[in-house]
Amino acid sequence: MVQAVLAVDQGTTNSKAALVTAAGHVLATASAPVGLSTPRPGWVEQDASDLWQSVLTAIAACTSSSTAVDVVGLALSTQRESVVGWTRSGEPVGPVLGWQDVRTAEWCAQLPSTVDDLVRRRTGLRVDAMFSAPKMRWLLDRSDAYVGTVDAWLIHRLTGCQEHLTEAGNASRTLLYDTVELDWSTELLEAFNVPRPALPDVRPSNAGFGVTNGVPGLADGIPIVAVLADSHAAMYGQGCTQAGMAKATYGTGSSVMTPVAGFVPSGCTLAWLTDRPMYALEGNIVSSGAALAWTADLLGLPDVGALTALAATVPSTEGVVLVPAFAGLGAPHWDREARAALTGMSSSTTRAHIARAAVDAVAHQICDMTDTIPGTLSSLRADGGATVSGLLMQTQADLLGHPVEAADVPEISALGVAELAWTTLGETTGWAGKRSFRTFEPGPDAGDRGRRRAEWAQAVASVRVRPA
Repeated sequence: MVQAVLAVDQGTTNSKAALVTAAGHVLATASAPVGLSTPRPGWVEQDASDLWQSVLTAIAACTSSSTAVDVVGLALSTQRESVVGWTRSGEPVGPVLGWQDVRTAEWCAQLPSTVDDLVRRRTGLRVDAMFSAPKMRWLLDRSDAYVGTVDAWLIHRLTGCQEHLTEAGNASRTLLYDTVELDWSTELLEAFNVPRPALPDVRPSNAGFGVTNGVPGLADGIPIVAVLADSHAAMYGQGCTQAGMAKATYGTGSSVMTPVAGFVPSGCTLAWLTDRPMYALEGNIVSSGAALAWTADLLGLPDVGALTALAATVPSTEGVVLVPAFAGLGAPHWDREARAALTGMSSSTTRAHIARAAVDAVAHQICDMTDTIPGTLSSLRADGGATVSGLLMQTQADLLGHPVEAADVPEISALGVAELAWTTLGETTGWAGKRSFRTFEPGPDAGDRGRRRAEWAQAVASVRVRPA
């Protein structure tokens, strides 16, 4: 019987499961969709019970398709800043407040500057509605419950409500975790009025998170070996651990990360914690895949694949620029009051030009982040569902002026956390060094690159409310 780790990747729009051997071979995969609702402008919610059920559905479909497998461990990769509230018996007390949710933006704006200064010094982040602490406060104002990020919710349920734990990298996204002292910060808990008993205990990424108990389709007693946040798992899976390397994950939003030697009090995150902490500079883009989906819907196209096919029928946007600030701008601009705009159209503009502008918008936003990376960027490794588009990857290379290496598997988060799990179980892995990449070389026209980047910068400046 073949031994495998069951890796679960719980994301914004679906839950995936994969059975992965110690050699990195994927024996079986399955996925299940997760619903998302927007009951008011700026509110983005999910149903916690539906989210849990999607995980169970993916697990059941994956394990049933490969019966001669001994599951020796479970690994979790999860969406990050989204927040769940639940009772001790595992019953949710409200909606999952998604990482895109900005209902707390006004509340955040009213906090004194001293809180933002404290957050930057302790966490490397900044006060923003995307992060977890304001969402936790919103839920706690309505119910006396446990609160945590999605990893903590799933651990609680997978262990039969026996464990109340979270992983350090996920904790680092809450605005409550001191990423130098590696513990919840008393000062930050007081600043956001979040009681310590409501929060899970924090463990290193590979410290073990209990064992399965009463999970349909799984035997009891399977250890939960490793947990990572999804963007962090992608960085691990890409083998992106050296200065000059960066990875970009193309999902609903995008995450650009590059490793750094130590904590930096600006744009820093704790990627993972094993025998030592791994820090990274990161920028979070609010709308990338979401911008493609929105444009496809606007143009009456069935899906994003049809959008990129239409975009490929024209060589350029002919000056059309889409700034997808549907929920404001994330990094590096951080202007939540900015609003989306479609500019530069003329009587000759076609649907294909608008489609091409959506593709360009995703690539421009990644460039905005890589422009902030100190030193010389040697390579950008790309992952996520949108990397299947050769047009997007080539556009990214052209606008960067650097090669882009797209992972041979677009959804690499599950493989990243599975690799950490196998390493924890004592296996020698090094999968990233054995992986093949599709390499996209930049076009030679630097002048065209500069013109397109200038058009984009002008369009972004036109939608900003807060000064740069």
